[in-house]
Amino acid sequence: MVERKQILLRYRRELDMFVKLIGPVRTLLCTVDGPHGQRTMYPRAFHYHRAGSLKEAAAMHVQLGEGAKLLAGGQSLIPLMKLRFANPAHLVDLNFISGISYIKEENGTLRFGALTRHAEIEASTAAAKIPILHDCAAGIADVQVRNRGTIGGSLAEADPSGDWAAVLSTLSTEVHCVGATGERTVVLGDFIKDAYTTALTPDEIVSEVVVKTPPKGSGGAFLAFKRSAPVYPTASAAVQLTMDNDVCKDAAIALGCVGLTAIKATDAEAALRGRPLTGKTVASAMEAARVAADPQSDMRGSADYKRTLVGALVKRAIEIAIRRARGEQVEVGHVYA
Repeated sequence: MVERKQILLRYRRELDMFVKLIGPVRTLLCTVDGPHGQRTMYPRAFHYHRAGSLKEAAAMHVQLGEGAKLLAGGQSLIPLMKLRFANPAHLVDLNFISGISYIKEENGTLRFGALTRHAEIEASTAAAKIPILHDCAAGIADVQVRNRGTIGGSLAEADPSGDWAAVLSTLSTEVHCVGATGERTVVLGDFIKDAYTTALTPDEIVSEVVVKTPPKGSGGAFLAFKRSAPVYPTASAAVQLTMDNDVCKDAAIALGCVGLTAIKATDAEAALRGRPLTGKTVASAMEAARVAADPQSDMRGSADYKRTLVGALVKRAIEIAIRRARGEQVEVGHVYA
């Protein structure tokens, strides 16, 4: 099963690069002759359903069976449909459901409706109070994707190359799910089970993502290494620290794109926790992060190359997180090469 997941992951990454870079060639794919001789690209025929509520959408999903797909932002699904690598018989559209796109500060938490767009989080002053959230939202792909993609859809997709799972793993995060028979809450660590696999049952949909506000003296940062903005990162690192002067009271480190799920680098966290963050301490965390990474060699680079990237990204993210914990305003951008 693990080997099958790794093959699927490599396929998705290479497909991502393919879709983004082939340019005009893609107009030759999946085309048919129209009534006037024109050639157009489109997915296979499907039935369209517009849900009026999340519970109705969940019920439709079950009723329509395995051939049904939920449509949130569609930034993963639609490109696959256009190339006919995904051929759902039914699409259940969530975009006309009212009241599921919001950002609220409430009782020491930040609450995101499932259909909150990445761009809305990027522009949110509330989300900016937890800088690592802004880092993530602002760095996802390009503006077109950020305007459509959603935080709930990203978590439900559980793509190992996605950004939100790694970032939210460094914070106290709960995922609220709603189904035809009721609601429940799942902590993020139990929600994502494997690559493209979550704790959602067939009759459940993500309704809300709730993040606990970090304590005073906290700071975080998210960095990714990418070849260009629209493609998935080669590797990424999320770091969230709580400091007491120069001593690290608590640390959370998660690695993205170097495993079948976001990897919590627990030994790297332990290397920082309770210690002054000297160069030697940070170097120990870097090495522990390298060891925790479990990348696969692919068109983006060898496994050893990706481990080296992870160490460098963790070091940079720690340095930024320390400065932010001190109250400094530090702008962050991904690394491109």
